[in-house]
Amino acid sequence: MDEVFGLFPTPVLRAGGAVPPALVAELAAHFDAAPAEPNAASDQLVHTRLLRPDDSPLLPQLVALLTPKIEDMGALMFGQRLGWAIKEMWVNRMGQGGHQAMHHHANSFVSGVLYLTEVDAAAQTVFSKPVGGTEFVFRHQHAQVSSTPFNADRWVCPATAPGDLLLFPSYLLHAVPPNPGGRRITLSFNAIPGGLDAWGYAIRFGA
Repeated sequence: MDEVFGLFPTPVLRAGGAVPPALVAELAAHFDAAPAEPNAASDQLVHTRLLRPDDSPLLPQLVALLTPKIEDMGALMFGQRLGWAIKEMWVNRMGQGGHQAMHHHANSFVSGVLYLTEVDAAAQTVFSKPVGGTEFVFRHQHAQVSSTPFNADRWVCPATAPGDLLLFPSYLLHAVPPNPGGRRITLSFNAIPGGLDAWGYAIRFGA
């Protein structure tokens, strides 16, 4: 009997309804009016500055809801439930035609996106396979080729709703295609564990 193994898979965790609707609505309304900086690649995308807990009484409530999910993700990545801290968070506001260029997040281990509004199907977060070192030189691509988890170059997040949370390793390349729909508001963040220990060789991190 044949067996196919998904060898060394990359975890991406989607938590539906991780944040209750009332808090999502308050966050969207509050940060929709917050000052923001333009994105370098898209004039229909702006980002708030990095947020502090005292920027809004809503943020401590949010962190309390996000932290257990980050701990779940950390357990998948490191094999143990560790103490985690969100080191930075910010809000993205995207209008029609806006997009987010391909990027990854440095100096963190888990990154996340909390969806605060509906998202057009064409503007879901897209993840791309890292470039270099993992592929054969020759490719097999034409109209009759079927896409599978083993040959695809990208993965599109399934449909999301306000309050849904997406967590992924910070090194994973991701982007948002041009948005043909209405206003798209998300809250992004990066998180780090308190430390890592490799048989006594330990390193500690501070938020």
